[in-house]
Amino acid sequence: MTPHQYCQSKAAASGSSFYYSFIFLDPARRQAITALYAFCREVDDVVDECSDPALAHTKLDWWRQEIGFVFDGTPAHPVGLALQEVCASHGLSREHLLEIIDGMAMDLQNRRYADFSALKDYCYHVAGVVGLLSASIFGVSDARTLDYAHDLGIAFQLTNIIRDVGEDARRGRVYLPTDELQRFNVSEADIIAARNSESFLNLMAFQAERAEAYYEQALGKLPAADRKNQRPGLVMAAIYRTLLHEIVRSGFLVLDRRTSLTPLRKAWLAGRAWLKG
Repeated sequence: MTPHQYCQSKAAASGSSFYYSFIFLDPARRQAITALYAFCREVDDVVDECSDPALAHTKLDWWRQEIGFVFDGTPAHPVGLALQEVCASHGLSREHLLEIIDGMAMDLQNRRYADFSALKDYCYHVAGVVGLLSASIFGVSDARTLDYAHDLGIAFQLTNIIRDVGEDARRGRVYLPTDELQRFNVSEADIIAARNSESFLNLMAFQAERAEAYYEQALGKLPAADRKNQRPGLVMAAIYRTLLHEIVRSGFLVLDRRTSLTPLRKAWLAGRAWLKG
């Protein structure tokens, strides 16, 4: 199995909505974004699958070293080997890849966020940076496109947080800002006990409005000159924004279940967004 075949297998096995944004790309860019996505999955899996925080930190440190080898020497991991080629051809930076690892490390040390400023910093590291790197792979001719990509990444992560409130709480992680929980009179015990109170619904409506504002803000920043190149991001925006709308329509039933879109619906949304460009 070649490094790129390994990355393809890793991406396909994840079942993520991001996979739908890859299918319309030309082979070179599809290979590049798949390598980036496989890297994100590798470091995310370290945090999700390793029950010993010390061991998880050790593994993330190994990935930091591997990224160093991507740029300075000979990487050992199939994803590192694939990234070495991608970083050279698409100008991806060492600093951004290391910031993604730093974001994963935040999940090992920060299980609560005092306010949105702190949460936004986390979202930047685990999603905003991915947006910047992805945009670079898709093609950027106007620097304003990077602002669009950053904000779209934040919007995606906010949508994930809304979708996974109950699941994350059962893992001991509460991403909703503590000051906002207090403002809406919702306790962590309420979330863990899956109490769909009016206070919780008001809190979640506030979270959804903020995520929606980030989608609007991001799409408003995308220059016309780069719209065609950035169609994969627009595909993802269509899928994730529809997911957000489904969660709102359900009455925020996120404490004891996970809202998702069917593969057929994702494919339909992807095709429509791509053609619309």
